[in-house]
Amino acid sequence: MLPGGPARRHHHTWIPEYIRRLVSYHQMDLEYTFWMMFYLCFNPSRVYKTTTYHKQTKNQWARDDPAFVAILICFLFVASVAYAVAFRVTPFYNVVKLMFWAVFIDFIGLGAFIATIGYWISNKYLRIRTSVHNVEQSVEWLYAFDIHCNAFFPVFLILYVLQFFLIPIIMQPPIWATFLSNTLYLIAFAYYYHITFLGYHALPFLQKTECFLYPIGLLVVAYVVSLIVNFNASMFVMKIYFSVLPNTT
Repeated sequence: MLPGGPARRHHHTWIPEYIRRLVSYHQMDLEYTFWMMFYLCFNPSRVYKTTTYHKQTKNQWARDDPAFVAILICFLFVASVAYAVAFRVTPFYNVVKLMFWAVFIDFIGLGAFIATIGYWISNKYLRIRTSVHNVEQSVEWLYAFDIHCNAFFPVFLILYVLQFFLIPIIMQPPIWATFLSNTLYLIAFAYYYHITFLGYHALPFLQKTECFLYPIGLLVVAYVVSLIVNFNASMFVMKIYFSVLPNTT
């Protein structure tokens, strides 16, 4: 048997098992998932200390419990309905379209794309090459998607929840509203890349993982430019989603 053979077979069979558990409430560890969500907001590095446990007990770095994804999908459904009510979205099928977009485009679709890029970069350029006598490890795609899910949760809290309650304030023309709005987006996306960095940095066979922090520099530049030209990110996003023109009165 070739070294790593069972692991390779296991790596190719996680998709049906993962999807099956996604629709089975009884097999989800909700308490552990809420623990992770709490620490992702206050001490995200602690969450990634559990990756070693997954590797030792499950022979994979990725979570095999889809509870995190299931809970995030539920949160996104609720948030979509709240925004639909706030912006008086009608008829009902437009509400369904909004929910579909939030879950399958913003979260899953974009997340799968980002995870694929991270998976490819880390395996192609960041792996530490070992001797021929050792089994060479690689980043699992599901682990890359786990990183996206972890990083997306604070983004959800800031841009779906906190922004919702601040809409009457930040959807205004003055520069102070632009400052508040764009600061929310800067913090959310910077935190996303910070947690992404922590996720790849936790793997002992990767090097130069600080490359995942580089986009933060571009975010800061874009943030400064947006303030100079008074480009309000919240107005822009809400107009795309709801075709809403801000009240200038």
